[in-house]
Amino acid sequence: MILFEDLFITRDFATLEQLKELSSKRRAIEESINNTSLVTEAIAKEMYGGKVSRIEQDLHKIQQYLPLLENLFHHNSKNGIAARWSPSSIIRWSSALSSSHLYNLMGPRFFQLDNLRFELGMILFLYGAISRERALEVLSTDLVQSATMFRQAAGVYHHLAHNVLPPLQALSPSSSSEKPPETFPTLSIIMSLICLADAQAVTIKKAEEKDTSSSLLSKLHHGVTLFLGEAIDHLSTVSMQRKEISPQLMEFIASCKSLHDLKGKQYLAETLKTSGEIGFAIAVLRSGLITAKKNIPRDPWKCIYQRQIDETAEVLRKYSHENDFVWRDKIPSGDQVPFIEGNKIVKFIPYNPPRWERDLAIESY
Repeated sequence: MILFEDLFITRDFATLEQLKELSSKRRAIEESINNTSLVTEAIAKEMYGGKVSRIEQDLHKIQQYLPLLENLFHHNSKNGIAARWSPSSIIRWSSALSSSHLYNLMGPRFFQLDNLRFELGMILFLYGAISRERALEVLSTDLVQSATMFRQAAGVYHHLAHNVLPPLQALSPSSSSEKPPETFPTLSIIMSLICLADAQAVTIKKAEEKDTSSSLLSKLHHGVTLFLGEAIDHLSTVSMQRKEISPQLMEFIASCKSLHDLKGKQYLAETLKTSGEIGFAIAVLRSGLITAKKNIPRDPWKCIYQRQIDETAEVLRKYSHENDFVWRDKIPSGDQVPFIEGNKIVKFIPYNPPRWERDLAIESY
């Protein structure tokens, strides 16, 4: 819990009230994330404009908090008092991406800093994460809204990586183990790439509804693998430098990449078969299945992954049966499998920090 009114000396009543409002809005976020809120579902629905979804309510709370926080950050930085707070101004956050999050049986490990940029960075990371959750929540009902929210989340992470977190590196503890992974700019770049991959995956769903050609669908799926391959390269680099990042993140990205690679090859095989090259189609499917079976993830993704493997294996069985009895086409060796081109067609929506421009009469301790 942070009481902003205790962190600063105020010179007027209006500033004190604004700081108390900041504390109140942050507390609402904290209680929701920690599942300690005493507000009933009915009251919460009324408080947040009829929003029933818990995730949507959390987004609303953060959107109410951020403009006030941005205004405080602006005045705090302008006055040059960021490093001269009250001795009680420690800000504490736990990390969902730290390896200690998985293995700490005594509860979450907290990281702490006495800089307001740390608070801004962590709340923006949370904003991006919950925006992505909301995009997943509406995926089954509104593909356009889902893709838009993924792109917005990617924009939040891009803003974090390039505008918010770099100055924090010089102010943070020198040891990387004393900083949550969420404060590393590279990790925000990775999250932005994941959200762009998500957005392109939703775009593919929309394209499938319109009976888009198998050739284009193959390229779009491979475009997802290009986004995720870039994310894996960044994560491999940062993991070698900082061992405390959860290995589940790498497993998740690699599993998604393999899934889209296999789906893309299935569409490519369909294209080849339609053009009369069933031998090449069979070779593509065999190659894809060999790779996929080497990368079967653990739960909770194993079921989805295995279902795609089974679907592709059934397509291979049908093609092979048809080739044995009808076409008798020669099946090329592995090094002759056609290369899959990839198209990356989605871009992030730039995040413009909201700020309620209110005057704050604050001093340092």
